[in-house]
Amino acid sequence: MKKLIFNFKSKDIKKIKYPKNILGGKGTNLSEMVRQELPVPPGFTISTLVCDLFYKNKKKLPSLLIKDIKKELKNIEKESGKKFGDLKNPLLISVRSGARISMPGMMNTILNLGLNDKTVLALANKTSNMRFAKDSYRRFIQMYSNVAMGIESYNFEELIENYKLTKGVLLDTDLDENDWDGLIKDLKNLVKEKTNKEFPQNVFDQLFGAISAVFLSWESNRAKVYRKINQIPADWGTAVNVQTMVFGNMGDDCATGVGFTRNPATGENQFFGEWLSNAQGEDVVAGLRTPNPLNQMSQTSESRDLPSLEEMMPEIYVKLDAIQSQVESHYGDMQDIEFTVQRDKLWILQTRAGKRTTTAAVKIAIDMEKEGLIDKNEA
Repeated sequence: MKKLIFNFKSKDIKKIKYPKNILGGKGTNLSEMVRQELPVPPGFTISTLVCDLFYKNKKKLPSLLIKDIKKELKNIEKESGKKFGDLKNPLLISVRSGARISMPGMMNTILNLGLNDKTVLALANKTSNMRFAKDSYRRFIQMYSNVAMGIESYNFEELIENYKLTKGVLLDTDLDENDWDGLIKDLKNLVKEKTNKEFPQNVFDQLFGAISAVFLSWESNRAKVYRKINQIPADWGTAVNVQTMVFGNMGDDCATGVGFTRNPATGENQFFGEWLSNAQGEDVVAGLRTPNPLNQMSQTSESRDLPSLEEMMPEIYVKLDAIQSQVESHYGDMQDIEFTVQRDKLWILQTRAGKRTTTAAVKIAIDMEKEGLIDKNEA
């Protein structure tokens, strides 16, 4: 049987002739980042070949694969010093899809997987932050129930918005741990009402449910239509990426953000981006809070009076600045970097070619050729 699971650090990845065909775009990217010795949270990729096996096995994960997943989990438990489902120091993970090329219609990310009524208390004790633990749990219930159990997300959003109205607050961050207690109960009741099933408490049921949801999303109506329009073969399948969670929302020494190695609007050779303290990745794009600028060059009319990452976390900023130079040089293109700071430690979650305006594209190509990063043909 071919190797079907690859740790991001696996030396076997170098032997794969076309890694994107086996690991998908995201898995290939993560292993490439690890080879550059970037601070990437530990994890593994389940190969695109498993997608075909899943459908041939009546849309169930083959038992041999389940054994391999558990074995690979042990490896990331060792790397992270945490244990999946543990009642003292629980390992939480994210599950993401990853086809060869980016595909709308595929499964959304599930974060904080591994939380249940017991591990949430372990997380609270470990971090001395009950509000953070319960906030993470309610996020997980929302994501998992939407992605793996098919409940439309507006159902949960309505519950939370109504709760905030009765409390007379505007932001999720204004709710305390007692508020989340009540909401978690309401969210679980909603799951029972919509699916006639309890929200899963067994962490392995959660994991295998999430992995199955990734493979099922390959055959969703939206994904099939997109493949047909873009002439993408159905037998390509999708990979699944399982990765250790890192948290930007544990407190004021935590943050999350995105940075571009050049200004994506003008093409200027300046590190540009935004960040939020005490937040998770989706908070930056949700538009509920105005993001802070990364540095002075990143200021906008809305963020002019907000402190920059350079001012608030100077040591983190210096490390991030060095990494942005390294990845641009490595890939020979302007990069879009996603990062998280957990308890004053920097983690890089993703780097990819950044989207840019036409004006910026021309300027970047010309400047990079002058700087010797690319040749004239590439420019």
